[in-house]
Amino acid sequence: QVRLVESGGGLVQAGGSLRLSCAASGRTFTSMGWFRQAPGKEREFVAGITRSGGTTAYADSVKGRFTISRDNAKITVYLQMNSLKSEDTGVYYCAGGSANFMYDVWGQGTQVTVSS
Repeated sequence: QVRLVESGGGLVQAGGSLRLSCAASGRTFTSMGWFRQAPGKEREFVAGITRSGGTTAYADSVKGRFTISRDNAKITVYLQMNSLKSEDTGVYYCAGGSANFMYDVWGQGTQVTVSS
C-alpha cells in the first residue's frame, strides 16, 4: 500500500519556526513536494524537490523562508518553515509523483496554525 504520512504541524506564533516531515511507504517517488490549503481557498503549491535533491522549486510567497529537503534512504521529505506569518496558516499536504514536479499520491494533511 502506498502511503504518505505527514507530521510536525502545530500552533506557532508569528515569526516562529516549524519543521514538517513526510514519510513515504510502498514506493519511491521521483518528485516530492508540499502543498497547502487555507480555509476558503484552493490548494496551492508550496515547494517541490526532485529525487536527487538537485532541483527545488518554491512558491514566491515562501521563498527565502521555507526550505525543502529529502532523505532518499528514509523516503522522507521535510519542509523547514522559518519566519512564519499568519498567512501561512492552513493544512499542509505532502505529495509524491513519478515525474518531476508532477504528483499523484497525497498524504492526509497536517494543520499549521500561525497566531499573530
